[in-house]
Amino acid sequence: MFKGNMNKIMKQAKEMQDKMMQTQKEIESMEVEGNSGGGAVKVKLNGKKEIISLNISDELLKDDKDMLEDMIIACINQAQQEVDKISKDKMGAISGGMPGLPGF
Repeated sequence: MFKGNMNKIMKQAKEMQDKMMQTQKEIESMEVEGNSGGGAVKVKLNGKKEIISLNISDELLKDDKDMLEDMIIACINQAQQEVDKISKDKMGAISGGMPGLPGF
């Protein structure tokens, strides 16, 4: 009797692990955009938080260097936060918010 329950638990754990691995691959392949200055600076990240592209308005290139740097940092941070949120939501849906599991 106990052996049957253990097999069922092990099967469920394997299914959860497979779903988590599939979801992790989906997260890594997604693209998220952040922007600042009303879209004057845009950055696109993948799910690993690697920068794919950076676009700076020509008008900003004539402005203050410090301001431009701050805007770049702001849009990268925004995109990274979005990746974190999506990852947490997707992984949390799989783990059911169980403590100790990724996505909690």
